[in-house]
Amino acid sequence: MNITILGPGAIGSLYAYKLHQAGHRVSVWGRSPQDTVVIELDGGSAIHFPNCDVTSLKASDLVIVTLKAWQVELALKPLLKHLNSDAILLFLHNGMGTVEHLATAINHHPVLLGTSTHGALRLSSSQVRHTGLGQTFIGPWNDKGSRCSFIADVLDHAFKPVAWNSEIQTALWSKLVINCAINPLTAINNCQNGGLAHKDYQQQIAMVVREATECANQVGVVLKAEEMLDTVYKVIHATAQNYSSMHQDIYNKRQSEIDYITGYVVSISKRYGIAVPTNLALYHQIKQIESSWNQHD
Repeated sequence: MNITILGPGAIGSLYAYKLHQAGHRVSVWGRSPQDTVVIELDGGSAIHFPNCDVTSLKASDLVIVTLKAWQVELALKPLLKHLNSDAILLFLHNGMGTVEHLATAINHHPVLLGTSTHGALRLSSSQVRHTGLGQTFIGPWNDKGSRCSFIADVLDHAFKPVAWNSEIQTALWSKLVINCAINPLTAINNCQNGGLAHKDYQQQIAMVVREATECANQVGVVLKAEEMLDTVYKVIHATAQNYSSMHQDIYNKRQSEIDYITGYVVSISKRYGIAVPTNLALYHQIKQIESSWNQHD
């Protein structure tokens, strides 16, 4: 297949490299002014990918979006005019809400949503390390997308395990609840994920999970708060030494994905009149930290 990776950061580079190794024609679309982007994965041989090449973009059968959620709309909209209407769009990023903002612009494409638990770290402009084996689930956002289950097989062949999930909203909401519980708290308290196992955070985490699952249930995604809380603690222990992506963004004074994680829960709560005081407080704390950087500049 002809595949374009929009956003060749750590995860995007990981997918680009693996898909190239599987025999696909892969190009990337990133911020680098260079015509090619060089990627070395885990000390393997360097691969040169065409970058920001309109000819490759026009030929794309599949565009995989691996940007930060807040970057997606601005980066993708100018590219849509170059894409064939049959080009499949796969959104593979943290958080929720980006696709809704783009709905009218992308609905004529087959659209897929995905979630991945792979870990990747960018060591330099070209070197990437695969830091954690995970799994990827993809599923349909629209009717055209529901006819593209073969993409799961294509990706699985390149980068196992990848599975098709026709109930992808359940998987996305489950990950969202986990992110709501872990990301803001690790960012605010400047700690690794494992730090949240301390009893001081117990009540706060339980409230975050209860509020977020109530929002999920309201939009027709059935999640049980007790089961989700158990899952959150399993992730906290399994990733104890990791720093969450939001921790890294706040620590390095970069814009976080709070609007598409906790902010998405807050937006659903407002739509349905659900009280989410714990999530709302965390949302405002992160936004306050972000706005303080501008005040000090």
